[in-house]
Amino acid sequence: MASVSVRKETNTLYLDFRYMGKRCREQTTLKPTLANRKKLEKLLVLIESQMLAGTFRYAQHFPSSKNAAKFADQELQLHDPSQWESKQKELVAPTFEEYIWPWFERQKISWRQSHIVNIESMIQKHYLPFLGERKVDSITRNDLLKFRSALAKVPGRNGREGLSNARINKIMDPLKRIFEDAAEEFDFITPYIRIKQLKSAKTDVEPFTLKEVNYILANVREDYRDYYLIRFFTGMRTGEIDGLKWKYIDFNKRIIKIRETIVAGEEDITKTESSIRDIRMSPPVFDALKRQQVHTARYGKFVFCNREGEALNHNNVTKRVWYPLLKRLCLEKRRPYQTRHTAATLWLAAGESPEWIAQQMGHSNTEMLFRVYSRYVPNLTRMDGSAMEKLLSEKLEIKHA
Repeated sequence: MASVSVRKETNTLYLDFRYMGKRCREQTTLKPTLANRKKLEKLLVLIESQMLAGTFRYAQHFPSSKNAAKFADQELQLHDPSQWESKQKELVAPTFEEYIWPWFERQKISWRQSHIVNIESMIQKHYLPFLGERKVDSITRNDLLKFRSALAKVPGRNGREGLSNARINKIMDPLKRIFEDAAEEFDFITPYIRIKQLKSAKTDVEPFTLKEVNYILANVREDYRDYYLIRFFTGMRTGEIDGLKWKYIDFNKRIIKIRETIVAGEEDITKTESSIRDIRMSPPVFDALKRQQVHTARYGKFVFCNREGEALNHNNVTKRVWYPLLKRLCLEKRRPYQTRHTAATLWLAAGESPEWIAQQMGHSNTEMLFRVYSRYVPNLTRMDGSAMEKLLSEKLEIKHA
């Protein structure tokens, strides 16, 4: 399939197409703007129409290309269009490296930036060293299983001897789509068959009790107290609270509008469509945001930010503030994401409606709520947030002047 792609080294566009059963890539000096892409896409349409008519001559379009001389003799011999068409069908499968980058360029338009970065990293770090020089149609199921076994020997995080099964599964999953697409384009049977995911341990839900929440808020650094208070009582994901902007805070209606997130330092759209939601402010959250407004509203963008007005670096905050705090308080080490689980379980303990909680959490329905938090579900009757407010007003110990 012909395409217009970007050469990363020069940030310029190039044409990627097939002619005489061979893959051709012709570099341009054009920058990857919308207008330049449309210009080259029109050229590709012309080239493909000329190929079908048997009138395409390489040198007419790319006179300076080395390919022009290579194809010259063959073009002279193609007097019969049917003979030319037959030649075109003699597709030669590329190597994995030749195939993967055009495939990546075609797919990334529909991906979030964080996913693009993740896939590109897997291509460079894992796919190419093991599969890069192999022809895509020569790679077998056994090769993929050997690749998976090799991943288990790659050093993992925090001094682990190998990657976790969960991480291996995430690296293997894109290969299924890659080989399905390659098999369809070059007419071979995909080798990604009967390859099941490795079993991996599920991350436990370990919410904090309200007593522990009070203990944490009483002892955390003053400049992060409201940050964690809002995390505990809104259920926002890390990227959602770190990417929260003042323009999405409506004090009149007492709602927090979740419209954007921040992942790997990049502003992005929310995780899913259902993640776009309005979170109702409880009185403690309302008061915390009012206090925060005094400190960061002058920067004009992020609710929580550094001294330069930029979004917080969650890895830095976790390592310098969160984990040392839990250690100092002799509390079990838990990821900051457990603050989200805490909000859900507190809402459930307060007797809020599952539908209301799911909406506040950004779930499309209550299925995940019951599956993840089933042991925390009491008899539920209300659906307006009032029970949570009552619980906090009676038991939340942190008070501010």
